[in-house]
Amino acid sequence: MNYLVFALLAALMFGLAPVFSKMGLEGVNPGIALTIRTSVITMVMLVWVMLSGGLDALSDVDPRGWFFLALDGISAALLGQLFYYYALKSGEASIVVPVVAAFPVFTLIVAAFLLGERVTVAKAIGLLMVVGGVVLIRI
Repeated sequence: MNYLVFALLAALMFGLAPVFSKMGLEGVNPGIALTIRTSVITMVMLVWVMLSGGLDALSDVDPRGWFFLALDGISAALLGQLFYYYALKSGEASIVVPVVAAFPVFTLIVAAFLLGERVTVAKAIGLLMVVGGVVLIRI
């Protein structure tokens, strides 16, 4: 499949998820909701990996890979998702989601420092557009 098809499918799923999350958070503590979400994802992914014969591949991941993937999980799948659920529980999905979607601003800054990626004029303009969009949604 073409990468654009996958990107559009991802956009569709990321668009549906906040609506389902907001509905699921009614009367539920965000920590409990995240536990349910993570448990379901873990079970589904374990079955997926086992059926695809990839469970042995876990031992092929080097310690550096494990470390950075663990940091990814803690920062995004745990803390980011937990903060997102708290925001979504009390805020409007149509406002919370675009604010959370401002993450490229932080990615650009951190990637410049940790990965040595260049901040170009085009990237800076894009960053300003993201910030401008978040500001407009709040008006």
